[in-house]
Amino acid sequence: MQTETAIFAGGCFWCMVKPFDTYPGIKKVISGYTGGHTVDPTYEEVKTQTTGHTEAVLIEFDPSVVSYEQLVEIYWNQTDPTDALGQFQDRGDSYRPVIFVKDATQRKIAERSRTALANSRRFDKPIVTQIEDAQPFYPAEEYHQDFYKKDPARFELEEAGGRQAFIEKYWK
Repeated sequence: MQTETAIFAGGCFWCMVKPFDTYPGIKKVISGYTGGHTVDPTYEEVKTQTTGHTEAVLIEFDPSVVSYEQLVEIYWNQTDPTDALGQFQDRGDSYRPVIFVKDATQRKIAERSRTALANSRRFDKPIVTQIEDAQPFYPAEEYHQDFYKKDPARFELEEAGGRQAFIEKYWK
């Protein structure tokens, strides 16, 4: 069985795990930090927004079951691609929307998808989600992993911060 990886940032990583984790072909979803200048940062460091890192999820998937194109579509459906300053109640650079690509193939797929989304006119504002080269990815502390399973009540509070209403309005 072949395994590939994808990295997406779309606000709080807690809210980005479940949509991928529950999809066929996904082997593992890891919450973590990427894109910054500090080696192996902690959550406490990242939340100060001084490390340059973005909260993200690294997805290990079986490309014979789920394609990278499908993962990009799942990603769009979890985010507000018109908000460069964070996602929903999570504000700042560490919550910005980014598709981190590992190679030219992923870049081409992500850029084509972003162009199609912009051309769809689904949104009145421009699509501002960045597509950037993948950087070192540092897994977050264990208590952040699979958070939606570990603390469902707190997870629901996070989801109530506007993400679910946005998804219902724009993506359903």
